[in-house]
Amino acid sequence: MNIDMLVFGEDWGRHPSSTQHLIHHLMTEQEIVWVNSLGLRRPRLNRQDLQRVVLKARAMLAPNYTDRLAQCVSGQPHIIQPRALSWPGSRTARRINQTLLLRKLRPLIEQSVRQPLLWTSLPSAVDVVGKLGERAAIYYCGDDFSALDGVDHTPVMAMEQELADKCDLIITASNTLANKFPSHKTRVLPHGVDTELFGKRKPRANDLPAGPVAGFYGSLAGWFDQSLFTAVARRLANWTFVLIGPAKTDISMLLAEPNVRWLGAKPHHELPGYCQHWDAGLLPFKRNAQIDACNPLKLREYLAAGSPVITTDFPALDGYRDLIHISNRADVFAAMIEQQCRHSPEFRARERAARKARVAQESWFQRATDLQHILSTLPA
Repeated sequence: MNIDMLVFGEDWGRHPSSTQHLIHHLMTEQEIVWVNSLGLRRPRLNRQDLQRVVLKARAMLAPNYTDRLAQCVSGQPHIIQPRALSWPGSRTARRINQTLLLRKLRPLIEQSVRQPLLWTSLPSAVDVVGKLGERAAIYYCGDDFSALDGVDHTPVMAMEQELADKCDLIITASNTLANKFPSHKTRVLPHGVDTELFGKRKPRANDLPAGPVAGFYGSLAGWFDQSLFTAVARRLANWTFVLIGPAKTDISMLLAEPNVRWLGAKPHHELPGYCQHWDAGLLPFKRNAQIDACNPLKLREYLAAGSPVITTDFPALDGYRDLIHISNRADVFAAMIEQQCRHSPEFRARERAARKARVAQESWFQRATDLQHILSTLPA
């Protein structure tokens, strides 16, 4: 095996993250080994976490997990399911994880003709950086871990600082994130969009309600402004408000509204069948540190689909503000949604074309090309 890049990320295929989009395009020219998620928090005593622990344990103990590495499936990198403890605040757990990872990864690296690049999107990989003979180490920071839901913030931030000190290059998804790190080794690479998937017209999803529809897809987590969303839904009783995605928090407030429909999670490739056909795409975010640092994939996906966007305000809207509708007030937010059905078909067609055109040059293919230029500056 000639490994070009060793990548530490979330579980491959679990959700289409920016790292997975970028690596997917790099795989056409490079051989990639992908190490599945090293946890960023201790498991909680709830059903969701316990189910995930069971799934991870089964994968780690499966007798064929080494065979899965040897046989790279089409459209995937070589995948390693690590044996690791998700307990970022424990020094003992970190030492155990380091030992287990090095024992697994060193033989692979030693078999490689090339010295690979080491790429991590997770601070929890810090303890193997510099110990695998990599020619350079890269930290890809796509989120503000100091504010991200589902993270043990204090120990993860400490690991991130260690990682930033060790890495040769830091790539961030936004300028806000870049400001956290030394400028001399930090580059900004904004998120892209799958223009082919979202731009090509798809049939209307069978479970998308009839009549005027405003929709949102993504995790329903603590940063989703349920109070705003509920107030808007009450103002527009003749609209149906569709939610798509896993519920990471209690959403009973939303589901109590008669015109709110929660359709659950959908595969990523099915999302154009929704957002291309609803009358407004919504981004109802709370204003907090996580949202100030975010660069949400769905913003560009909505635009690539041609969907009108009604959103609360946050920094990543810069560059698109002339194409979208922004307010943090429920009455104005509702009025902006309602206005979408009052435009003529000709006006809506022009606006749709303008939105699609704005992101046409921001594909993940283009972002991967930009990334290759950045990586070319590292030692050969």
